[in-house]
Amino acid sequence: MSIADNNIIRFMSIAKKKDGLFANFRVKGMKGGVTFSSSISVDIGQANVDAADSLEKIIEECGRIAVRMVETKLQFEGLAAI
Repeated sequence: MSIADNNIIRFMSIAKKKDGLFANFRVKGMKGGVTFSSSISVDIGQANVDAADSLEKIIEECGRIAVRMVETKLQFEGLAAI
C-alpha cells in the first residue's frame, strides 16, 4: 500500500518564519520492511495558495506536495561522507 492510502501523512501546524509561512506535516510509515518517521515543512508560497485562502485549501494543497516529497527516491549518503 502507498503511504497516502494509509493516511500516515498528518498535518501538524502552520508556522510563520522569517522566510515565509510553512505548513508542517508529520510522516510515519513502513515501506519495504523499514519503519520511518519524518517531518516535512511546505512553503505555502510554493503551493499556489495565498494566506487569505481557507485553511482547508492550504492544508490540502500543501499535503499534496508533502505526499510527492515522501514518495521520491532517497539515496543513502554513505558512511564515508559522515
